[in-house]
Amino acid sequence: MARTIVTGVDGSPESMAAADWAAREAALRGRPLRIVHAWLWQPLDVPIVQDKEAQSQSADAVLREAEARVASRYPDVAVTAEVVSDTPVAALLSEAEQASMLVLGSRGFGAVTGFLLGSYGQQVVAGSACPVVCVRAPGANGDGTPSGEIVVGQQGDPEDSDHVLRFAFEEAAARDAALRVVRAWSLPPLFAYSPGSMRLADEAGGLEPFEEKALEHALKPWREKYPTVTVTPHVEIGSAGQVLLSVATRAQLLVLGRRVRRSPIGSRIGSAAHAALHHATCPVAVVPHP
Repeated sequence: MARTIVTGVDGSPESMAAADWAAREAALRGRPLRIVHAWLWQPLDVPIVQDKEAQSQSADAVLREAEARVASRYPDVAVTAEVVSDTPVAALLSEAEQASMLVLGSRGFGAVTGFLLGSYGQQVVAGSACPVVCVRAPGANGDGTPSGEIVVGQQGDPEDSDHVLRFAFEEAAARDAALRVVRAWSLPPLFAYSPGSMRLADEAGGLEPFEEKALEHALKPWREKYPTVTVTPHVEIGSAGQVLLSVATRAQLLVLGRRVRRSPIGSRIGSAAHAALHHATCPVAVVPHP
């Protein structure tokens, strides 16, 4: 049975754009779509009138609006919708445990930006068990119609990027889109130089040719698995965040990885993903990997 694509809605234009993107993705991949709205009755300890029934009806109206919108645009997609009685982060992370993908809306772009659920959105991206796609509101990237290539970041050894490249190649194949695979590199600090590492670079003809060969090595099995996908390898010196943003200005999707590991201050999304989520004008997919 195909795993469900899940989208969270809150009634905002950003969340409705996310529902549209998720429904289109479900249609492309032949998967069911689940729409959720997290609402938990939490009476406030203040002297104001609080109407539980009115709030419950409002939550249900948000859900039904999204469900009707998706059903009218993508009638062939199997859709379920539910108001989940939980806090937003807990609800979405729970949904992610069984989903193939979680799609959220994110507000605006620029130096300072928020997510669908404010700071909650970043917590969801950082803790999700499945890939999370953050979608801008209509108008943030043209008319919202998917176009352009898909851009994906690759780093490390082949096994480090398997999950990320698999997701990117699947997306490119499903959308009949070209794929640009970006490997950003920088000069190692002095203490990182060693006879062994420099010997490998010398054998490759220099540091940049070494990076190019490393990228081709990582791409080889995926080129063979998806021979119809047009792939453009892109190796450039600079920080991963800067390079990816510079080449993704006209992309229909930017894909990055997030290493799954715990730190004393909780899960993190990594500097490149953080930069993309805050500054990219196209949808951004963050794929967890070991």
